[in-house]
Amino acid sequence: MGISGKQITSTLTADGTLTVALEDHAFPEPKGFEVLVQIEAAPINPSDLALLFGPADLASASYAPGKVVAPMPAPAVQAMAGRLGDTMTVGNEGSGIVISAGEEAYAQGLIGKRVACRSGAMFASHTIADARACIPLPDHISAEQGAGAFVNPLTALGFVETMRAEGYTGIVHTAAASNLGQMLVKLCKTEGIPLVNVVRSAEQVAILKAIGAEHVVNSSEPDFMEQLVEAIAVTGAMMGFDAIGGGKMASTILTAMEQVAAKSMSEYSRYGSNASKKVYIYGALDLSPTVLTRGFGFSWDLSGWLLIPFLAKQGPEGQMKLAMQVIAGLTTTFASTYKAKIGLEEMLTRDVAMAYNAKATGEKYLVVP
Repeated sequence: MGISGKQITSTLTADGTLTVALEDHAFPEPKGFEVLVQIEAAPINPSDLALLFGPADLASASYAPGKVVAPMPAPAVQAMAGRLGDTMTVGNEGSGIVISAGEEAYAQGLIGKRVACRSGAMFASHTIADARACIPLPDHISAEQGAGAFVNPLTALGFVETMRAEGYTGIVHTAAASNLGQMLVKLCKTEGIPLVNVVRSAEQVAILKAIGAEHVVNSSEPDFMEQLVEAIAVTGAMMGFDAIGGGKMASTILTAMEQVAAKSMSEYSRYGSNASKKVYIYGALDLSPTVLTRGFGFSWDLSGWLLIPFLAKQGPEGQMKLAMQVIAGLTTTFASTYKAKIGLEEMLTRDVAMAYNAKATGEKYLVVP
């Protein structure tokens, strides 16, 4: 027999109505490598918000117990045509206790254990997950500590592995005061990797300086470009990871890299320097178009970076190696902090939904079903 519980779903219809609801759900008995996890904690990440609410107008939404109904802008409805009418589960990662398992021996061996897992349906009382995508947590790791063991830690490690694989030696990172950004500061410091942190306020500069960041530049300062060029010159960072996505930030980073590279050119070239420069866009904090001003020559690359395709390229052995690095650093390098803990029904109340959907730095929320 299965088990009854609750699950949050997100449904967008062709008329632009988004309905996010907490619904009763019957969770089936797991089969094969599947495990049924009773969820104890699940963080709300920006990637979750993209599916949960996207750019819907929460200020104009209607709120009822366990339900939010909000208008979605017409351009967004067009862009999301592939999901229209589908009821989608939400929540990429979390932690909990395995209460039943399929017949495979590895899955059976997890029964009774606290695990970190990813399933795409973690905003719920329970979830069905693949046992091979679960990490058993040591006894000294709490559910709260283990809840964020996937997305941010593996993304930070993924940035470093990508940098090394592509022959670069330093990183420029935007929105760098985030939970992920702070992990990357600690990781790069441990690994001896030069890191340029781009933030948007003096308060965020102070946050990163306090945890040991050496190069922090403030995009709200009038001399931001000069600061960025200087930091890139000192670090030699020619690969960027941009969480902003829209606007000119990726272009600005490439331009600063080119200015640094051009200073070492022995003769002028109308095609710019031959130095390899690359920026990966991995987020969408700004939903406006990405604007390139093309002030960075012809030796450049702009691409997208996502965690799941990166992990797929690592294979099972590579994924396990990364997972073990995360577990070893869950209370240090990869520790997450949360502004508040909220329940499933509380997630769908006006003030709380608007607070976590604002994606403010230092205001990460943890769902505790």
